[in-house]
Amino acid sequence: MTSRTILIVDDESAIRDMLRIALEMAEYRCLEASNAQDAHALVVDEKPDLILLDWMMPGTSGIELARRLKRDEVTANTPIIMLTAKGEEDNKIQGLEVGADDYITKPFSPRELVARLKAVLRRADPQSTGKPIKVQGLCLDPSSHRVTINEREVDMGPTEFRLLQFFLTHQERAYTRSQLLDHVWGGNVYVEERTVDVHIRRLRKALTVDQHENLVQTVRGTGYRFSTKAG
Repeated sequence: MTSRTILIVDDESAIRDMLRIALEMAEYRCLEASNAQDAHALVVDEKPDLILLDWMMPGTSGIELARRLKRDEVTANTPIIMLTAKGEEDNKIQGLEVGADDYITKPFSPRELVARLKAVLRRADPQSTGKPIKVQGLCLDPSSHRVTINEREVDMGPTEFRLLQFFLTHQERAYTRSQLLDHVWGGNVYVEERTVDVHIRRLRKALTVDQHENLVQTVRGTGYRFSTKAG
């Protein structure tokens, strides 16, 4: 699995099934919701990497849910692709105006959907562009595979590098050990959860330059988060 999680929001189970099969074949992990209320709860709890959101749903519409998600700073950066049977230009514009990242009109081929989804994820993800990620003097460069703190090179192992890269691209969110295993190690790797604690300790040790180890915070009863705010 790619460790990327996609939330499919559509009130038609046949559409959800078709999307899930296409995405699982492309090695994405899928979550499903048939209405806006369930979808919002999944976004908050599971923090998917992207949302495929149907325009027309009973009750709260997809466009209203998108508007709500983009207004909330916790969910504002989650990419959204709107799905709809409507091809009119004004609906397309309305969807993009509320913050949707792309728009695809039914019917569409699974191949087209996966291609568009990959493009949106690339645009949304600094680590896929190879651009350095900088936070308070800490700099991770995915291209050269180097980490520096205030221009001083930091030595760390490949797992700690991946862990730090994940944290830097998912700041201010708390993750359980199980979620970190899925995202950093991959869902098909069988590793004990306590292994995460070992690598967190190693990462903190590597970041002790100018007290940057404090950016990796323990969240009691949950797991860990990367934050520039006091824990």
